[in-house]
Amino acid sequence: MICDLHTHSAFSPDAKDTAQTMLLKAIEMGIDYYAITDHCDCNFWDLAPSPDVRDADMYGSRYYARASISRLDDLKMIYSGQIELICGTELAQPLQNIEAAQKIVSDKRLDMIIGSHHMNRGMDDFYWLELGKMSEEDVQKLLEDYFSEVLDMCVWGGFDVLGHLTYPLRYIAERCEREIDMSRYEEIVREIFKTLIRNDKALEINTSGLRQPIAKTLPDIGYIKLFHNMGGSLVTIGSDAHSCAEIGAGIEDGIELAREAGFEFLTYFRKRVPFMVAY
Repeated sequence: MICDLHTHSAFSPDAKDTAQTMLLKAIEMGIDYYAITDHCDCNFWDLAPSPDVRDADMYGSRYYARASISRLDDLKMIYSGQIELICGTELAQPLQNIEAAQKIVSDKRLDMIIGSHHMNRGMDDFYWLELGKMSEEDVQKLLEDYFSEVLDMCVWGGFDVLGHLTYPLRYIAERCEREIDMSRYEEIVREIFKTLIRNDKALEINTSGLRQPIAKTLPDIGYIKLFHNMGGSLVTIGSDAHSCAEIGAGIEDGIELAREAGFEFLTYFRKRVPFMVAY
């Protein structure tokens, strides 16, 4: 297996296996390029004001994100020559705490930063939203705000890879009995892609959706083809594994989608510099 560039170890509050255990599993599977990209939700930078708040365990990312980076930096030395371990982080909602984002972005130990958007400003993670109770207009507004904030993040550009574009669709597919007309968002998606291409950023094919009711990668083949056809050349693939059992899940399917879209190479990163690998 060539790569898996989006996984989470126990340094992420919603994952369970240690970084070393995850790494040993990747070596056992014969993965050539492997990234651990533990969470750093910038709006959860400080400790939770109360243990009763939503996502209380996700607060304090200033501590666990840095601990992850330190451990990965050590593991790179220990397992040098056995696997290409990529020291990464998933930087979420950077514009909701730009000072925190800049502190992580400036860490020279990082090889790769995934830029992600899990929650619109002033709202909970899409995971928690009662999407099935929302009106069609509310869902449309939710997606408009989502893509707008993703575009703003891309204009800021302090990351290397745009993670799981269309993330809210994973939960809409699970909880809403309605079809979403995605054509209404095509213009802003094109602006997102133009911005990525102009700034030499990669688009991630996140295979976690293949394990969810949506049964598609995030983004799906239509958007992957659009990115390629607009001139995008950098694409990564990640399982978004939160346990050893999920490492590599759907990666071969993701590679087939990359090939179908016209990509001849996959991308990985060393010290924030992209490198191409044939598959």
